[in-house]
Amino acid sequence: MNISNINSVSLVEAFNNNLPKLTSPNVDHSAFDLLLSAAKNNLNTTNAYQQNAQNEEIKWALGESASTHDLTTALQKSSIALQYTVAVRDKVLEAYKEVMQMQI
Repeated sequence: MNISNINSVSLVEAFNNNLPKLTSPNVDHSAFDLLLSAAKNNLNTTNAYQQNAQNEEIKWALGESASTHDLTTALQKSSIALQYTVAVRDKVLEAYKEVMQMQI
């Protein structure tokens, strides 16, 4: 089982890895652009895990795959990625609400 792709779901790591690019004069990206692209990549990864899990369920239901291990692995990866995505969304919404409540 290869779970190395789950590590790429981290917004903080993606942001920190691209941070040196912000100081480079040749790069036009702002911190928000990097954060937004990392979030988009993470959503795409979560979506890919969801689709893979659905495909494994269909294969197993049609009898094309007798491996319950592949099905269980795909479902677990999908579940973990979705839980992580929901947790990140909740934290972003919490931060947004906190910023909106700040008095200037």
